[in-house]
Amino acid sequence: MFSWIGPLKPLISTLLMPPASPLLLMVIGVAVLGVSKRWGRSLCALGILLLWVLSTSATAYGLNQLLLRTYPPLSHQDLGRAQAILVLGSGVELYAPEYGQATLGAAAQQRLVYGRYLKTLSDLPLVYSGGKGWGASSAQTQTEAQVAAYVLQRDFGLAFLLTDESSRDTRENALHSYAVLSAKGIQRIALVTHDWHMQRSVMQFEAAGFEVFPAPMGYTQPPLRWDTDFLPSAGGLLGSQRVLHEWLGRLHY
Repeated sequence: MFSWIGPLKPLISTLLMPPASPLLLMVIGVAVLGVSKRWGRSLCALGILLLWVLSTSATAYGLNQLLLRTYPPLSHQDLGRAQAILVLGSGVELYAPEYGQATLGAAAQQRLVYGRYLKTLSDLPLVYSGGKGWGASSAQTQTEAQVAAYVLQRDFGLAFLLTDESSRDTRENALHSYAVLSAKGIQRIALVTHDWHMQRSVMQFEAAGFEVFPAPMGYTQPPLRWDTDFLPSAGGLLGSQRVLHEWLGRLHY
């Protein structure tokens, strides 16, 4: 019924997330100044305050603890119960002249490295799920799973057992992966993704029919320096974006 939302997800998400949302408040405040100085100044001040607060590492960690469930590292016992290690995609970098072709984005690379690490502990088959996301550029000619397969072979000399190359978001990751893996008798998976993305992922993969053993990595870092963690930073802003994006995604589902 809401299929029209899919292509608009990147735009809607960008406008609702910082820094766009606080900046929009400031723009509205400036526009309102001519009508009401009190309301105009209040909106501008609120936008500045939100941008500052949401750009700190301490806020990112606090939001993660408040809005999302965090998971313990995968145990050896649960890894032994899984039939496969499924790595969730997270995007590609199309402009990577140092490699001469597209490569995995930083988050996707981290997930792949951790998935490969788990394989060294268990020798379970590796599976990758990632097509072209809703926000993919028309310049992207390969699916993320194809790029990941190349990186896995180039860097580790390994190959995926299976890949899902058609999914565009987490829900499709789950549904399409189940269609591929259940046909092979695989329904118990160690699911690799960032801890801040795990709660939404587990919900979707369990709903699709999998028995999921969460294998989180890339945790949101707790405050370590009280003199700088309350100051705005690019890392803090990115952390808040990720947490709020996940929270918004849960509301959407």
